Amino acid sequence: MSSSTSTAARPVYLKLREQIAAAILDATFAEGAMLPSVRAYAAAEGANPLTVAKAYQQFQDEGLVVVQRGVGMFVAPGAAEALRAREREAFLTTELPEIRARMRRLHIDPAQLFGEPERA
Repeated sequence: MSSSTSTAARPVYLKLREQIAAAILDATFAEGAMLPSVRAYAAAEGANPLTVAKAYQQFQDEGLVVVQRGVGMFVAPGAAEALRAREREAFLTTELPEIRARMRRLHIDPAQLFGEPERA
């Protein structure tokens, strides 16, 4: 199965969750920043508001965002570092072994990807 197929098969709320996580990691949504409303984010992404609400709920359940009733949802303190640690662990334990195996199958030398270090 190709990566584009596996990406296309993923539920929309997980794709939205990944986009929001990336925005938190990149500080587009910095700690303490208010997230767009469910309706606004749904409209911007062309998604169903219930789907966006499901993605937001996961962040809330994980303690990465906090809700201020009547005000909005905000990125929690420490959210970026917590996400970074989780993403790093997932990459090292799941994605990297798959990448290495695919590189071996395709006879791709890592030096081809990253280049040889320059010698002084």
